[in-house]
Amino acid sequence: MTPGRIKTFWIWIVFLFIALFLISSNLGKHKSWNPAEQVLVEVAAPLQEFTYKTVKTVEGIWLRYFALVNLRNQNTRLQKEINKLRMENHRYRELVATNKRLRELLQFKKKIDWPVVAAQVIGRDPSGWFESVIIDKGGSSGVKVNMPVVNSRGVVGRLISVSPNYAKALLIVDQNSAVDCLIQRSREKGILKGLSPKLCELDYIVKRSDVRVGDRVATSGMGRIFPKGLPVGEVTEIADVSWKLFKDIKVRPLVDFAKLEEVLVILKEDPLLSRPKRKE
Repeated sequence: MTPGRIKTFWIWIVFLFIALFLISSNLGKHKSWNPAEQVLVEVAAPLQEFTYKTVKTVEGIWLRYFALVNLRNQNTRLQKEINKLRMENHRYRELVATNKRLRELLQFKKKIDWPVVAAQVIGRDPSGWFESVIIDKGGSSGVKVNMPVVNSRGVVGRLISVSPNYAKALLIVDQNSAVDCLIQRSREKGILKGLSPKLCELDYIVKRSDVRVGDRVATSGMGRIFPKGLPVGEVTEIADVSWKLFKDIKVRPLVDFAKLEEVLVILKEDPLLSRPKRKE
């Protein structure tokens, strides 16, 4: 549209509004419109209607825009509150779970006649060659190599390396681990060795021995490391192989090593390591 046409358009707009104003101002003087007024109304009314609807539409869009902005701000605020409540709920659940584990650990501690040190598991063997964990207690806390490590379920393993503030524990499921054990029901004795991350085997149990699936296995106290009577695991499988001298016995440890978090180090020193050296 050229500038001239735009100017003409606005002149007509102003003219029509003036005419409508004059007609409206004369409503009190005439009962009905005269022919000239009727022509003006017929011409101006559609434009007035269009203008009125346009204004209402813009007003509605504007109000809805502000409503959507307010709704968006409200949703953002509510989402932040929901996220905050979720985090608080997560922390609460974690505190409840930790409190439960610590209570169980405390109850187990009361059953041990030896002094103990509580420790937190902070890592696992990074090489993957050994089934072992790192704990946050070391020589400064009184722990030493070959001290037993347990939790509320039973035997975890023994310490194999110690620094001033940390220590490394070899788990009973490691293939290099060996623990003197017995069947609690029949008192048959054998050596528990690691087989896989979730399974051990009980060796040197002769074929005529009384062992059943479901029997509980505990430490025998025959070795120099673990005190007698600590729970270890449960017999899950027994096999007699003709060419072997001993039974093939599989034992499932009571400890869930995948969920190991808190442990107790029993301050029982290895008598061979604590024995004073002879002077040359």
